[in-house]
Amino acid sequence: MAFRRPDQPDPSRPVYVISVAAGIVSVHPRTLRIYEEEGLVCPARTPTNIRLYSEKDLRRVLWIRHLTQNLGVNLAGVRILFELENRLGTRILERLYDEGAAEDARAERDASEASPAGAT
Repeated sequence: MAFRRPDQPDPSRPVYVISVAAGIVSVHPRTLRIYEEEGLVCPARTPTNIRLYSEKDLRRVLWIRHLTQNLGVNLAGVRILFELENRLGTRILERLYDEGAAEDARAERDASEASPAGAT
């Protein structure tokens, strides 16, 4: 059994109710419910059926938002990417993010090289 220091919270521990979780990741609570209905996020439930989100759940929501808003992937595509990642045991999403960031940096560099610094 691993010992966890008290100053290092467990990222899988469900602590945030839906309104707080939605505020942290800047989405509407209905969006979190839709993600749950689609099987993309599975928050824990209290005995009185209140949803509780963990840090890991919130990171997953941020990935979903990045994929849908920045890369144009729909929710069915997001589900497939998550399933592939689980089956293959690799970090496909991180690789996609890194490739996208590198592409953005290249585009910015090309744009700055195309326009001379002293031109008005």
